[in-house]
Amino acid sequence: MISRTGQPDVPKPQASRWRYFAGVACVIALHLAALYALLSTEYGPFAITLSLLAWIAANSLILILLPRPGIAAALSLMLTVVLIAISRFKFDILQLSVTFLDFLIIDRDTFSFLLSVFPKLRLPLIIAAIAAGPVLWLIWRTDPLRVSRKISAGLLVGSSLAITAMAIAVPEQPWEPFQGVNHISNLSRSGVVAISRLTSTGWIEADPPARGALTLAPGAHAAAPAVLAADKPCDTSVKRPHIIMLLDESSFDVSAAPGIKVPAGYTDFFKSADGKQRTMIAEATGGPTWYTEFNVLTGLSVRSFGDLKFYATRIAAGRVTRGLPQALRNCGYKTVSLYPTYGDFLSARAFQKAAGVDEFVDMADMGVAEDMQPDTFYYDQALKALARNQPQQSPVFMFVYLTANHFPWTDVYRPDLTPDWTPPGNTAETDEYIRRQMMTAHDYRAFRERLQRDYPDQSFVILRFGDHQPAISQKLIEPGIDRATLGKRLMAADPRYYATYYAIDGINYSPANPSSALETLDAAYIPLVLQEAAGIPLDASFAEQKNIMLRCKGVFYGCKAGAEAKRFNRMLIDAGMIKGL
Repeated sequence: MISRTGQPDVPKPQASRWRYFAGVACVIALHLAALYALLSTEYGPFAITLSLLAWIAANSLILILLPRPGIAAALSLMLTVVLIAISRFKFDILQLSVTFLDFLIIDRDTFSFLLSVFPKLRLPLIIAAIAAGPVLWLIWRTDPLRVSRKISAGLLVGSSLAITAMAIAVPEQPWEPFQGVNHISNLSRSGVVAISRLTSTGWIEADPPARGALTLAPGAHAAAPAVLAADKPCDTSVKRPHIIMLLDESSFDVSAAPGIKVPAGYTDFFKSADGKQRTMIAEATGGPTWYTEFNVLTGLSVRSFGDLKFYATRIAAGRVTRGLPQALRNCGYKTVSLYPTYGDFLSARAFQKAAGVDEFVDMADMGVAEDMQPDTFYYDQALKALARNQPQQSPVFMFVYLTANHFPWTDVYRPDLTPDWTPPGNTAETDEYIRRQMMTAHDYRAFRERLQRDYPDQSFVILRFGDHQPAISQKLIEPGIDRATLGKRLMAADPRYYATYYAIDGINYSPANPSSALETLDAAYIPLVLQEAAGIPLDASFAEQKNIMLRCKGVFYGCKAGAEAKRFNRMLIDAGMIKGL
């Protein structure tokens, strides 16, 4: 027989046939392995279909570059397994699976955090990378099949269009990444959402650029594009009080829920020195502390980032320089943050440094292996930080995180700290939550007493706030509510599920100007309240924000359907306080 090339068609040796069948079998095995990985982590026809389309798209993309189906299947399988593993790891740490934004915002802190949590992971990663080379070379040598680039391009376009159509037809719900399943399908669908968001509004919502830079406040001026100040610079020679801002983990007045029994004097903890109980509206419920961290340090809203708000601190790191610590530094303060986990977590260190934090002390610096410590531990760290900065004769601002009230409340945490505790008679979980709040109230009183004893000639302003409601509040506030209705409440930012508290106390000091301490206000106004309580003159940006607060009666992002926040963001962009977003 003659082949198409005109040469005699020589029968293939037996060894070549076995090699051919072995290569085909290898390709089939790789696809079956991928199918098993997907079917074991994806649930429901929609998610399975979406993940299979993502598998086709990944193979097609690689086939355009390397038209060998064995290599494409091997690389796609490796990518799929790695993505599922990373997503599971992220879910174990953050209760959130991987999304497309994780790959748009790739930074050194992410990998540093991974290796700091799992220090023994470095060697397996190196071994896996070295071992992958020979395996891929063997598959390359044995792969007998080839696929046309035109066919691959067609499959890539078709699968991508199908993924987009499915993502638009069935939009991803906010709670889906918090389920810990459907890793690949959720990742592919979030890509459609992220790309749509970035192409329509960019990283952060803001009004379109004006013809000239917008003025922040009447009479405000800028000495340079990136430096804004009030008409008069802050006088650093004035003796000012130390400022301590306490983040009270997952804390709110649980007696607001119907039928809850609380110990005598329970609500006193939520009152300020003037006897008033005030409400702070957070932008998170049940989990993301860093939403409120972003609010109280920058005075801005995470909702301005839309679907990207989960990554607010990572996006803002090095790009948002306006904030409470920076304003206090301009008034001569030494700024300190006592952070309860690794500083690489969601780029917290880089974010807070850009916002004006001088001394960032994380879990490693404190010498502990886990973040959940009694409040007394963090109060001791605060006293040490205060003592370190005493020789400088500068007022100190400290941001202190308290973690004893972190979930879960199904376990009794440090029962030795409350030997005389008597449960008030709710569910065991609710009683444990209240017990930890009583621990916090006791430890706070002891902290105040130490400050008064150790620093009798110095003054302090202390602002405490609950960063968000606990996850159990969703079962308590409206008992028996169905999940669909609850989802609508949360999506609509129903204040019943977002309300916590804030309280202002003083030691050898009375708040200088309580006019900003409204009965109810959004978390983004906390920096404004704290500065006025401490007698700090407002710079132009905070003066403008106070105007917004008064116009909007304590509402920030929700005022005029986001119009005020967008206008304010544009002002900060024009002033150089928000860059590259």
